[in-house]
Amino acid sequence: MKHVLKQNLTVNFQYEVYFTENIFSVDNPLFMDALRTYLTPGSVRKLLFVIDEAVHLAHPDLIYQMDVYFSAQVQLLLIDEKIIIPGGEMVKNSPRYFDRIVDAIHRYKVDRHSFVVAIGGGSVLDVAGYAAAVSHRGIKHIRIPTTVLSQDDSGVGIKNGINFFGKKNFLGTFAPPIAIFNDYRFLETLSERHWIAGISEAIKVALIKDALFFSWLRDQVDPVLKHDSAVMKCLIAKSAQLHMEHIANGDPFELGSSRPLDFGHWSAHKIEQLSEFQILHGEAVAIGMALDATYSFLLGYLGEDDCMAILSLLQDYGLPVFHQILRPAGTKARLLEGLEEFREHLGGELTIMLLCKIGVGIEVHEMHHDRILEALALLENLAERRKFSTTVPVQY
Repeated sequence: MKHVLKQNLTVNFQYEVYFTENIFSVDNPLFMDALRTYLTPGSVRKLLFVIDEAVHLAHPDLIYQMDVYFSAQVQLLLIDEKIIIPGGEMVKNSPRYFDRIVDAIHRYKVDRHSFVVAIGGGSVLDVAGYAAAVSHRGIKHIRIPTTVLSQDDSGVGIKNGINFFGKKNFLGTFAPPIAIFNDYRFLETLSERHWIAGISEAIKVALIKDALFFSWLRDQVDPVLKHDSAVMKCLIAKSAQLHMEHIANGDPFELGSSRPLDFGHWSAHKIEQLSEFQILHGEAVAIGMALDATYSFLLGYLGEDDCMAILSLLQDYGLPVFHQILRPAGTKARLLEGLEEFREHLGGELTIMLLCKIGVGIEVHEMHHDRILEALALLENLAERRKFSTTVPVQY
């Protein structure tokens, strides 16, 4: 006799992405209004802030603004200590920054009804979100992305994690934030390099989802490079929308082995590692997209005109299509190892998103090493002609 108990669970996740400026101005009630649904009369919820060090240095009055903003609130207790951690991939490479956040959660008794708020680029959001997700089996977390890349892509998703065993995002969770606030003012202090790097993710989602958006991006190169705020706001909003729509309508918790939004990423993750993370994620994604677009062309999936349009757009935005670290044969061999690492991270069979035309992707389950190397050679020649390989410096 067989006895079986069957359980069905349905969990509904909902969060909003708000677009604003001067989030902690006393004249801007958005942050408080968004949290009211989580507050109950007579209760006091704590706020623990984790801040990207680069943001802290670029906005030295930020902490004072926050203190003033929350000083009149009776249902929210702002923890005096603000956890300042470095930005960039280095913050995910060492567990000590994760440990610092978890320690603060413990010391200040931040419970599951309180909030961990991360302000910074994608890496800071990743590590803070992971710390919140695993503490007490899940503390509510809020994201305030401060880079183009985190506002138009990573910051509006549901993934958190840190690097381990030398592998990107080996430890992590799927834990949706309760709210995301894209504050354009933070972008005004970005370096030119970070301003440009984040555009790669907008190009990526256009390539696999929306040909009209790709055409729009081609028309906006000059305004974006001149830091036209209205155009950049439109770019970020549209990219964020397309990323969120895919997450909702696809496989949000990645139970399968397909990740279309990771177009160009199998090699990008490895390129970051090979450069010891001196190449920014957005720059590595640009190289990865150039590689997979060229590979798609060599296999006959993608037309030559579309391939050249993609490479030209990346270059017009000042994004790299190749880098000198990929020249040695030994490095190329290590790059190819990224395919198996990507498969392992996804689970199941290898699944890579390629292109059959702009706006339309095609999934394949094998990649031919000789054609990848041929595509790299073509990109190296292109980089030599346009000198784009020197736009992303790596120092050893």
